[in-house]
Amino acid sequence: MNEIAPHRLPGDPLPVAQIACMLRVDHAGEYGATRIYEGQLDVLGRGRASRAIRQMSAAERRHLERFETLLRDRRARPTLLQPLWSVAGYALGAATALLGERAAMACTVAVEEVIDEHYRDQAEKLGDREPALREAICSFREDENAHREVALAHGAAQAPAYDLIGVVVKTGSRAAIWLSTRF
Repeated sequence: MNEIAPHRLPGDPLPVAQIACMLRVDHAGEYGATRIYEGQLDVLGRGRASRAIRQMSAAERRHLERFETLLRDRRARPTLLQPLWSVAGYALGAATALLGERAAMACTVAVEEVIDEHYRDQAEKLGDREPALREAICSFREDENAHREVALAHGAAQAPAYDLIGVVVKTGSRAAIWLSTRF
């Protein structure tokens, strides 16, 4: 079944469990994004793109704070993989920044394209149920799309190995989503 609905089959997770899974993966994603930006900023210092990265990072921290509140309010647990996402996010940010500002921005484009799909799918699954959560997800999706546009404006598409960065980062992002929903 594609929606969080009262019509369930035997063995289907309860709606409360489905929401907890959504919150867990979204929290993990926002946490990972803050770590990516921390890694990028530590490498780039005060380069040309640093101001944009700091602004995007501040938005991700706001998203993270909201998901932390939702986890607490819903008595849902964060992913058990958070220590891994801490290291992996920071390493991804630092590695792309070592390739230059455009590569760091290419990383942002790739992550945000995956998150756009992810948040769109979640909003569709929520439908008219959970209107406050759906509204938050839609608002965060708009922010993520704005980050993608900022990254493109900062030359992401001209990064060396842009396509390769995109494939690697998107694959890793999708794997992180899959793993965070399960652990």
